[in-house]
Amino acid sequence: MAVVTVTLAGCSSPVGGTATPAAGPPDTSVDASVDTSSAAAPTETTEAAPPTVDACELLTLADAQTLAGTPLDPGVAGTPQNPPQNPQCTYTGPPTGPTAQVEIYVGDGAKKFYDIDVELAHEFTPVPGIADEAHVEENAIFFRKGTTWVGLHLVLLNDPAVNRAPLESLARTIAARL
Repeated sequence: MAVVTVTLAGCSSPVGGTATPAAGPPDTSVDASVDTSSAAAPTETTEAAPPTVDACELLTLADAQTLAGTPLDPGVAGTPQNPPQNPQCTYTGPPTGPTAQVEIYVGDGAKKFYDIDVELAHEFTPVPGIADEAHVEENAIFFRKGTTWVGLHLVLLNDPAVNRAPLESLARTIAARL
């Protein structure tokens, strides 16, 4: 115990300041007047996990190709670093072109993507009629239905203004699937 106390005392001194006395060991004595034999064992509470969503089913290959206006390769779901509660799916154009990619993010990842873009001062426009809230920016739309966030991102070498209506339409379709 003395070694632990001395070690703790050394750790509690601020840099360049004086040492602060370390707290003593916790009081482990038992009050004889308290009956601990009938004490309830601690119970584990588990939060209900959000339902898992297949992002490639929410945004189908046909949806992605319609949005991009070009053939795309089949969707690739997630990455090894992407936990199941943050599903994503990416459809890319073939190597022969044209350049196109459609991505969907569902859950905390979608919300984080949106928050970063807000922090970077991207220009957003609210879009009524898509779930509980929706915000569109150049080549991306983010919406929330209940507690679930979804982000759609389009990479296409054209005028982003042309992509806004198709993004909003697809967002409505996906929101109805949730």
